[in-house]
Amino acid sequence: MDTIATDGVAGQDSGMTRARRRKSYSLEEKQRLVAESCESGSSVSLVARRHDINANLLFTWRRQMRTPTSVASPLELIPVEVISSAPAASPAAAVGAEQRGMIEIVLVGGVRVRVDAAISEAALRRVLSALKAVA
Repeated sequence: MDTIATDGVAGQDSGMTRARRRKSYSLEEKQRLVAESCESGSSVSLVARRHDINANLLFTWRRQMRTPTSVASPLELIPVEVISSAPAASPAAAVGAEQRGMIEIVLVGGVRVRVDAAISEAALRRVLSALKAVA
């Protein structure tokens, strides 16, 4: 949608007011300017000045064209098998683990991961993802 702006002062009849139309940019032009502003050593402000556009407009285009990499990936469920005939741990080891808040995860293939209760979810997710990628 084009908007008409006038160069005259409001309420003042100068007799010669020019109507100017807001420039509309094609998608290709926007992409070219965004790419130019993303080049190494480039500045959004300098690119905007060079092409006679407002830097905020260029920032808006950059935000609109940004790929959503920061969107969290959906959680993946991994299969868990409950084994009723697992060998019982020695009472001393069990008490020590309970006191420290240790968690032991046995993955497919026999890989065991032991973590402390203080481990962050992000760190545990990275470790499990890395192990899944290797398997």
